[in-house]
Amino acid sequence: MLLEGKTMIVTGGNSGIGEAIVLAAAAEGANLVIDYVARPDETTAIIDRIEKAGGKAIGVKADVSRAEDLEHMVAAAVDTFGRLDVLVNNAGMETRTSVLDTTEEQYEKVMAVNLKSAFFGTQLAAKRFIEQGGGGIVINISSVHEEWPMPGNTAYCVSKGGMKMLTRTAGVELGPHNIRVVNVGPGAVATPINTATMNDPALMKRLDAAIPLGRMAEPDEIAQTVVFLASGKAGYLTSTTVFVDGGIMQGSVGL
Repeated sequence: MLLEGKTMIVTGGNSGIGEAIVLAAAAEGANLVIDYVARPDETTAIIDRIEKAGGKAIGVKADVSRAEDLEHMVAAAVDTFGRLDVLVNNAGMETRTSVLDTTEEQYEKVMAVNLKSAFFGTQLAAKRFIEQGGGGIVINISSVHEEWPMPGNTAYCVSKGGMKMLTRTAGVELGPHNIRVVNVGPGAVATPINTATMNDPALMKRLDAAIPLGRMAEPDEIAQTVVFLASGKAGYLTSTTVFVDGGIMQGSVGL
């Protein structure tokens, strides 16, 4: 198995892409730490599913926008499984507001959940990797919108742009410690964050038409990319983004 014996933290790991990552990694032998802030029953259900399949997982309630909660999360991983090998900074949110409409409170919340959490999560994981030896990997779940504007969702785009430079700079800084930092940039994915779009046939038709592969991604398609990046098979990838977008960023009207 690709992740046999490795310990992986997944923030926001009890729904959407995070849940898919947890399940895919567990199937490849990883020990999972599932961070959550709500829906503890769903976390318990995921843990039960993993354990029934012979895997190991724990849930940790931690607000990733708070550095002290991130410290608690890392400590729980080490106390339970003895080490930490992979951190997946997956937790994220959006307000779907423009630069004219976004309030200070909305901006600060998006930055705290999306970018601050990734920054200090990376810092804490890297310190642990260095302390225990052997390197490690941080995988940030970014977005096509680290490169691609999304009018009407400006704070989200800014946070993902920041994550792009966090990955590139931290990857360069941490490379000498055998620590890799990689972004995964999904396009449109069939998760709860896109429920409104999925429930509108007209919007779905327009979206599908804009994607060269003609459909949204399933969460497991993102998760399998994460598993690959976390494995030894991706050992020379760092300081970059792997886009998993069905080709949407390369779309053209043909002019």
